[in-house]
Amino acid sequence: MQKKILFIGLALIMTSTPTLKAQNTEQDNTYRRWYIGSSLYLLGNLIPNDKNPPEYVQLNVGYRITPKDVVSVEFKRSIYAWPLGIPFGPSFDGPGLNYPGHARILAPTLGYQRFWWKGAYTSIYALNAFEKYFDESKKKIGNGYTLYLNVHLGYQFKFFKNRFFFEPAIGCSYWPVRTNVPESFKSVEKQWPNYFIQPGLHFGFNF
Repeated sequence: MQKKILFIGLALIMTSTPTLKAQNTEQDNTYRRWYIGSSLYLLGNLIPNDKNPPEYVQLNVGYRITPKDVVSVEFKRSIYAWPLGIPFGPSFDGPGLNYPGHARILAPTLGYQRFWWKGAYTSIYALNAFEKYFDESKKKIGNGYTLYLNVHLGYQFKFFKNRFFFEPAIGCSYWPVRTNVPESFKSVEKQWPNYFIQPGLHFGFNF
């Protein structure tokens, strides 16, 4: 699923004509402090006949303290049925490697983004995932909590007089805190690391 979304994101970059001067001074009349946005991971909901549909929802709201410093709040909801540490490749979402059921998460997230040169930036996000676990018969078997720390390195492209932006990035997600995972789920995920390398595919609208 993530591979397909990544290819779509790269295609958008290649077929568009963005403004590469991504940052504006406060005197520039195109400078806007607030934005709303989401992620191209939403497109995973459109994959036909997906045996593990993500039911992914994300809303981002951000504020530019300065032209280079941005804080944000994100709200995410999704379902996953495989150990999060499985890397991209033949094992990802492979037969016999998934959980005996699935987890549903609701995750408010705090973020900080720093622009260093033109549109190049780094960012860090603290994602607080409140999780509900379900077995294969969709019966709830527990509640849990995971703290995810995500670090991104990327570039912001702007479009249509700086109103819209797209931020392709490479990111690493690490979860130092993970509590109340059912034993049946632990037995599947213990062979995988507690980090995951993944693309960042944020987009948004400045206002």
